[in-house]
Amino acid sequence: MKNISLTLLFLILATTWSQAQVEIPRTTNTGGTLKSTSTGSNNIFMPRIEEETENIFMKKEQPKVNMRIEDNGLLSEGDRVAKEWKKDKEAKAEYRKDQYLGDVKTEGKFVELYCRDHQFVDGDRVKITVNGEVIYKNFLLTGGYKPILVTLQSGFNTIEFEALNQGTSGPNTAQLKVFGEDGKQLVGQEWNLLTGAKASLMVIKQ
Repeated sequence: MKNISLTLLFLILATTWSQAQVEIPRTTNTGGTLKSTSTGSNNIFMPRIEEETENIFMKKEQPKVNMRIEDNGLLSEGDRVAKEWKKDKEAKAEYRKDQYLGDVKTEGKFVELYCRDHQFVDGDRVKITVNGEVIYKNFLLTGGYKPILVTLQSGFNTIEFEALNQGTSGPNTAQLKVFGEDGKQLVGQEWNLLTGAKASLMVIKQ
């Protein structure tokens, strides 16, 4: 009798436990799953990072440029002249005579003169006068052009360049360019003078 009672009690408990179970719904998600990356003792989800690539530009040494020695295209006009010319032309007797550089006409109020030592830069100097008035008493000719603004009077304007020396080599040499008020070139000439000789130009303002 006792065994029958224990058997019935066991059956009742088993039936009650089975009815208490709740079915968990299954997911239909078929997407990918995240893989965990272990860092130390804790697992966290994080994206993978590619290995750091080597920066070749950090290791490549940039070339050094010496603008005063190397032919790098950055030389000044004076550097170029010094490289091409080691001495002036021979100082001939004909350079004792004055030189006429021509005459031009313009309707502008002024002209711009640009002159430089186009051969060996050796310290050539000139005195510049306009209509007998000195505008530059001691003008140094360098390897680069120097601008000179000349205001014109109506009619004839005589511009003279007198050689004060011959530098350290050959005659006093220069290249002259004259531009009108409109920016157009009116004159392109050169002179070779011995000390005391003059180069002159006539500008006629109409």
